[in-house]
Amino acid sequence: MIRDARVLRAGFVPREVEHRDAEVNHLSSVLEPITNGEPADTAIVTGPSGTGKTCISQFVTERLREEVLDVETTYVNCWRNYTRFRTLYQILDDLGTTIDIHRQSTPHDELVDRLQQHDGPRTVVILDEVDQLEDPSVIYDLHSLPQFAIICIANKEEELFSRVDDRLVSRLRSSEHVRMDKYHDEQLYDILSARAKWGLDEDVITDDQLYRIADAGAGDARLAIGILRTAAGKADRENHERITDDILLDAAEDARAQIKQKSLDSLTPHQRVVYDIVREHGPVGPSEIHERYSEDVDDPRTKRTIRTYLSKMEQYNLLEAEGTSRDREYALVDSAAASPIQ
Repeated sequence: MIRDARVLRAGFVPREVEHRDAEVNHLSSVLEPITNGEPADTAIVTGPSGTGKTCISQFVTERLREEVLDVETTYVNCWRNYTRFRTLYQILDDLGTTIDIHRQSTPHDELVDRLQQHDGPRTVVILDEVDQLEDPSVIYDLHSLPQFAIICIANKEEELFSRVDDRLVSRLRSSEHVRMDKYHDEQLYDILSARAKWGLDEDVITDDQLYRIADAGAGDARLAIGILRTAAGKADRENHERITDDILLDAAEDARAQIKQKSLDSLTPHQRVVYDIVREHGPVGPSEIHERYSEDVDDPRTKRTIRTYLSKMEQYNLLEAEGTSRDREYALVDSAAASPIQ
């Protein structure tokens, strides 16, 4: 049943991108100076989860590498590499210059010096989930180096700007902004149809089923593709000739659970403490959350940072908020209330 499993994976970058021509062209134009050996502006790519921000960024940089010989790219997941050291180390590691760097004893400034001395090809650095950085000064480190072009990926601009100091805010505001909206159902159907065409055998899923997956995805391509992947995997394991409606129903629930678990596993230690407080005491307001959090950790972050954590978990469908900013309370998302496969 599965012709090419790669096509169904979350991180797969297709040869053609559906319904993002304008965004692809915009980002390509930002990076175009690199093709002439010149520095490129920083690009900020924003939008809700599942709108293709990472896919578009990797698609454009891969096309750039096909056109230009002396260009490299490096990808950093800042949710996983949330400290300044980890981010700098990941970039240097991709450049092949970490052989004598010791994670425990090498000063941060030495890593920055290594980047300053880098005399290889121009490098595009994709900072995914950049608003997760505990120390956003790493953006400034890179911004000041002409041999690096930066693509910053975040859910919301304002949350990125709220984390950085004034010297960087002004530079980021003048950067090129590529904004991505949620997909419509028809657009999600086209994305799913293309994945099914290249990833699955013919006639194993109907157009009606693809439309129903698109509807359940509610604008989130990551979830929609996850449902398709989970359904195809289950049908394949059970030796079905096609994906049945019962399999589809189970797949939607399983895909949501997998995405939720992946998001939970990605939380930083401090974010996990905040999540657990809401899980145990919710619905609960930000002030009480910060009070309980400050008692539970040795090096508590500011109230502003905790609000950023809460917003991030809300965007990733881990928490939901009710009320205005003054009396807002947070609780765990009710998974049973999610859009079912109809």
